[in-house]
Amino acid sequence: MNLTERLQTSLSEIARERDPYMATAGHFFVQEYIRQQFSQWGSVEIHTFEVRGKACNNLILNLPSQGRGQKKDLPPILIGAHYDGVPGTPGADDNATGVAVLLELARKFAAQAVRYPLRLVAFDMEEYGLLGSADYAALLHEQKQQLRLMISLEMLGYTDSTPGSQSYPPPLERFYPDTGDFIALIGNLRILPDLIGMSRNIGKAGVSSQWLPVPNRGLIVPQTRLSDHAPFWDLGYPAMMVTDTAFLRNPHYHKASDAIATLDLDFLTRVCEGLEIAIRSL
Repeated sequence: MNLTERLQTSLSEIARERDPYMATAGHFFVQEYIRQQFSQWGSVEIHTFEVRGKACNNLILNLPSQGRGQKKDLPPILIGAHYDGVPGTPGADDNATGVAVLLELARKFAAQAVRYPLRLVAFDMEEYGLLGSADYAALLHEQKQQLRLMISLEMLGYTDSTPGSQSYPPPLERFYPDTGDFIALIGNLRILPDLIGMSRNIGKAGVSSQWLPVPNRGLIVPQTRLSDHAPFWDLGYPAMMVTDTAFLRNPHYHKASDAIATLDLDFLTRVCEGLEIAIRSL
């Protein structure tokens, strides 16, 4: 299978109703699918946290760095994507695309390590207020665990090449293109060099990308905080979101129509290839 076919296979497993309360069977099915995929590359750690008496699970795969053992002090790069969905939607773009790319990056980096250790995390309960990532970020902070970078994969597969298809919170529309055919990298100010470098490297896979550094934990543009990177920003970690900009472009956001048929699989494939190149270059 080529990359596009592998992504399509993952999407067909993940894109289904999977709200943790209203679609428990779908939610459990997807959780098990991720666990099985991760377990091909190493032992899967489960980080359990509680939400109003309900046990919820983040699934974690740790991959060693290239120089196993020589540079033990290198902090890991954490790559995350949430696997829960909202009721009434198969959530193909939100966020089956992010999870499919997460699984593919696990495959690539298990076969050929990068400079830094990697921690791949499938987060639960993002749609209920970033609860899985908030709990996990707090745990890492408590353990004084440093991160080289946290990357949240949040909706990666929807494009619209019609002029005017891309909207923005004001005044960003003055500075960015109005056509929704790029991938966006949104990070805190301290990772400005990473934003520029990753944007350039993603371009090598033939994807156009735009980058946006945000001050003050993104509080002045709340739309920049709507994914699992935000709890990491709040605790002072270097973190970014990679996104097709969600509802600022995709009319199917949180609707029954967020189906695989609406996705641009060629774009998703190139985003995946670009992210691999960019993460290898860090």
